[in-house]
Amino acid sequence: MAKTKNDIAWERIFKDYDILNNIKQNGFYEIPADVIRKYREPRLMCKFDHENNLPEIFAKNQLSILPISRSAYVIGDFSIFAEVTYQKMKPQEVNVPHYIQTIKPDDLYSESAALHLAYHSGMINDFLGEETWHTVSGRMGSGEFDYYIESKAGHRKHVKVNGAQIEIDGGYEGKTKFAIIEAKKETAKDFNVRQLFYPFKVWKARITKEVVPIFFTHSNDIFSFFMYEFEDENIFNSYKLVKQKDYIVSHRKITEADVQQVAARAVQFVPEPHVPFPQADTFARVVDLLGLLYEGDMSKNEITENYNFDKRQTDYYSNACIYLGLAEKYDTADDVMITLTNEGRRVMSLPYRDKYLTLAEKILEHQVFKEVYDEYVRNRANVTKDFVVEKMKQHQLYGLEAESTFRRRASTIIGWVKWICELPNRY
Repeated sequence: MAKTKNDIAWERIFKDYDILNNIKQNGFYEIPADVIRKYREPRLMCKFDHENNLPEIFAKNQLSILPISRSAYVIGDFSIFAEVTYQKMKPQEVNVPHYIQTIKPDDLYSESAALHLAYHSGMINDFLGEETWHTVSGRMGSGEFDYYIESKAGHRKHVKVNGAQIEIDGGYEGKTKFAIIEAKKETAKDFNVRQLFYPFKVWKARITKEVVPIFFTHSNDIFSFFMYEFEDENIFNSYKLVKQKDYIVSHRKITEADVQQVAARAVQFVPEPHVPFPQADTFARVVDLLGLLYEGDMSKNEITENYNFDKRQTDYYSNACIYLGLAEKYDTADDVMITLTNEGRRVMSLPYRDKYLTLAEKILEHQVFKEVYDEYVRNRANVTKDFVVEKMKQHQLYGLEAESTFRRRASTIIGWVKWICELPNRY
C-alpha cells in the first residue's frame, strides 16, 4: 500500500534524529514542535485519534505520541488507545422539540450538529441523570498537571504537562456533574484516551463538581454514549467504562414488510461495474464513509489520517461506495479524491426510513446480492460461504479470479445481506 504523507515525514524525522535509539536508551524521546514543522505541520503530524491512524514507523515499533506543551511532544511505547465495544441494544427513542427548525435529524453530517441535537432532544440529560446546560466547547490551554502512563511493557512513566492545547467538543454542566464529551461522526473501534484524560485533569482542578468523561459517536443515525471514570485520576490508563446507552430520534419504523417490498422490486438488475468487487464486510461503515463525504470531497490520504480507517480499509470502503454508484474518484496532483455522485448526495439527504431502504435497494440491484438475500431469507439466516461463492462464479464479477479472493468477497455479500435483514430490528 502507498505510504501516507505522515508515514514519509515521520520516517525522515526518525532517521534524522535517531529517535529509535534514543527511546531504547532513555525510554522516551521529547521532540519540539518546531522540529516537526520542518517536515510537515504538527497539527497534521501528531493528531492520532485512533490506533490505525498511527504512521507505519510508530505502529511497527509500538510507539505513540502525546503533547506535553504547545511546543513539544513526547514519543514512547505508551498505551494510549481505549477499545470501544458496541453492545447490541434497542436504541431509546427521543423527540426533538417541534419548535426547533435549525437542527434537522436527517441532516447531521458534523460532530457539532450531532451533539446539538443530542443535547436539545434530552439525550445528554437522560444519560447523565440530571438537567444540564451547555457551557464549554472548543480549544483551551491545559495549564500545569502531571500524571503517570503505562507502557505497553507494563512500565510507568511520569509525564509533566505545561500549557498543552486541549479541545472539548462539548461540556455540559448540571447541579452536581460536569460532562466532557469527545464526539466522533463514525463507528469507532477505539479512541485516544488523551482526548478525555487531558480535559478531565484540567477541569478536575478547576471545579468541585464530579467531572464525567463521555465518548460519543453518531453513526448510521444512532447516537451512542460511553461513560468512563478514571479510578486513579493521576494514572492515564486507569479508565473504566461504567455505562453505555444508544438513542435514536423517533421516526416512522422500518418493518419486515418494507424490506420484503424492496426485495420484491429488485427484478431489473444493474450491470456489474468495472470497479473492484467490494471487500467491506461491515456495511454500517460504508454508510459512515458516505456520511463523511456528504460534508465534502476527501482524499484517500485524509480519510486514512483522520478517521477510523487504515490505508487498506480506505481503499476497500471507498471502492464499496463507488461500486454502488454513490461515489466516484478523481485524481489531483497530490492524491486520489473521493466525492459523492449526485445519486449519492440524493440518497444521503433522505429521511431515516427512506435512506436505509434506498441503500438496501442499491445493494439488491446487483443480482448476486439478491440471490444470496433470497437464500438467506428462505433458509432463515442460514447461508453457507460455499453457496455464495458458487453464485458469485455464475456472474461476471470484475477482478475476481482466485478461489481465496472469491471466499473473502463472499464475507462482504453475507455481511451486507445481514445488514438488510436486520434493518427492522435497528430502525
